[in-house]
Amino acid sequence: MNSRAQQLQAFDRLLNIMDDLRAQCPWDKKQTLESLRHLTIEETYELGDAILNNDLNEVKKELGDLLLHIVFYAKIGSETQDFDIADVCNEICEKLIHRHPHIYGDVQVKDEEEVKQNWEKLKLKEGKKSVLEGVPQGLPALVKASRIQDKAKGVGFDWEEPHQVWDKVQEELSELQAEVADGNQQRIVAEFGDVLFSMINYARFLNVNPEDALERTNKKFIKRFQYLESKAAEIGKPLSEMTLAEMDVFWNEAKKL
Repeated sequence: MNSRAQQLQAFDRLLNIMDDLRAQCPWDKKQTLESLRHLTIEETYELGDAILNNDLNEVKKELGDLLLHIVFYAKIGSETQDFDIADVCNEICEKLIHRHPHIYGDVQVKDEEEVKQNWEKLKLKEGKKSVLEGVPQGLPALVKASRIQDKAKGVGFDWEEPHQVWDKVQEELSELQAEVADGNQQRIVAEFGDVLFSMINYARFLNVNPEDALERTNKKFIKRFQYLESKAAEIGKPLSEMTLAEMDVFWNEAKKL
């Protein structure tokens, strides 16, 4: 692996390249914080895909893409004299030192859970009115639900045992079934949301990341469905003309693979 000096040299090289691109490249010159935003989100999802695929070489590449975006934002900030990359680094360093008093102070903790609880308490002392303020409004609903629950847990608002959460899932399912039988669409939507929220809660107690679990299932479904499509093409019969029984034969083949 590279030494610390080599790592710093590589980072300095990136900063110099960013200076060149901002000064000379027509595309890079035009970019703003706002224009880069959606690209950064895309890069983050690409990194997530690489991690789920356990493709470490791709993880390395996607981390580079994200790092470029961070350097790009800092470069734009320096041009308006609002902040630069040193400010960005120092800001996170100060935050980490402040929120890890068990490392940089005299606070004693016994486990990971106490670290998380202290983290949330310190955030409130910093002026935040709610522990949920740190949950971005723009997050996908599933990820947001997971983060909301994790934040609440950080201040002790949580179930004590997994079976209690599973009982809640069963309760929400029963309420959903009742609304389905009644036919009130507005209530069905509300109860369906409660079922999803309780399942995400249960996932925490199983040490399962619900977003990752669902994405793995998405990938599995895509792979099996594309196998089904390829087999249908081999026999020259469109899926729309196949019976479910015929499709199930290939689907079960895909599951075995």
